[in-house]
Amino acid sequence: MKILIQKIHEDAKIPEIAHKGDAGADLYSIEETSLSPNEIKLVSTGIKIAIPEGYEIQVRPKSGLALNHGITLLNTPGTIDAGYRGEVKVIMANFGKETFKVEKGSKIAQLIMNKIETPVFEIIEELPDSSRKEGGFGSTGLR
Repeated sequence: MKILIQKIHEDAKIPEIAHKGDAGADLYSIEETSLSPNEIKLVSTGIKIAIPEGYEIQVRPKSGLALNHGITLLNTPGTIDAGYRGEVKVIMANFGKETFKVEKGSKIAQLIMNKIETPVFEIIEELPDSSRKEGGFGSTGLR
């Protein structure tokens, strides 16, 4: 599937899939910044994307950044809708104990393409029964 990308900054890098069969394409920063512990920042990528109708792109954290530095993304997974044409930006958060430096050209997130269906909502008087019923929030226990 072809995804149209516009570079809006000279330092922008096109998302890349590192290994054949990987689900995610790496997304890169165009800026240098740092995240102090418990700090949240919006980081620019310098690209715009045109997503085909019927699809979304999710912006997800990188597992290595999470494990090694406590870096994650807020609003994860973030959704880029097919109609959005603004710059792709990433909401980064530092839950680690040390300041984390985001370098220009470094991997900050990954993009995952998903096919979506548009739901049709129907109001009814009563939902069909299920074995779970209203159980939620830990209702199945921990063991």
